[in-house]
Amino acid sequence: MFSRSASPRPIRIGILAVEPIRAAGLNSIFDLPAQPGQAPFVPVIGSLEELLGSSSIEYVVVDLHSSPDSLKILETVHSTRPDVRLIVIGPESDDELVLKAIIAGARAYLGLSAGPEVIRKAIEVVTSGSIWAPRQLLSRLIDRVLNVPLAIHATPNPQLTPREKQVLKLIMKAHSTREIARQLGIEQRTVKSYIARLMRKTGADNRVKLSVSALSRALLAEAEESGKHRGD
Repeated sequence: MFSRSASPRPIRIGILAVEPIRAAGLNSIFDLPAQPGQAPFVPVIGSLEELLGSSSIEYVVVDLHSSPDSLKILETVHSTRPDVRLIVIGPESDDELVLKAIIAGARAYLGLSAGPEVIRKAIEVVTSGSIWAPRQLLSRLIDRVLNVPLAIHATPNPQLTPREKQVLKLIMKAHSTREIARQLGIEQRTVKSYIARLMRKTGADNRVKLSVSALSRALLAEAEESGKHRGD
């Protein structure tokens, strides 16, 4: 009697789109059957609250097309379900939005003009544990946003104290100064002092650049590992 290997468990993919037509278009991506040995995808269209409230959904496609609250959506995802991995579709020219998406857990970022085949491939790559990001997008993000003094290149691995590392980690998670103070049990002025110290050590002159300086090397290292999966 031959044993039959178990089929991969279906993966539920949440779909968040403001416009019903866009949601329907994204839903059509899943019409294609799964490849042999690949887990089938089950699309779940719903509101942000519905998708984040379902523990069985670990991946969400977020279409930021014509959304007036793009950053709020990303911040809500990050604060409510930091374990969720996002496939974000949005404008490629908005570097701040791209950075916020990455901080919120985006493992793929595609332009608004991305076709169904590209989006489907990005989902496959993300669910396999890799990332999807066009090289040009990553390059522009780092070149434009990481426009910091040469001091950061002189100290590529600044020595940080344990507390500075805690503060930096929370900054990268998009927490405000007040939230960092509350979580660490210290005063806001103390948090500001740590942030100023981090900026001096990294050469960054604002929180966005501070986050990018910490993220860029990790992103590029991971991107190199999954470079064959990225679009050009």
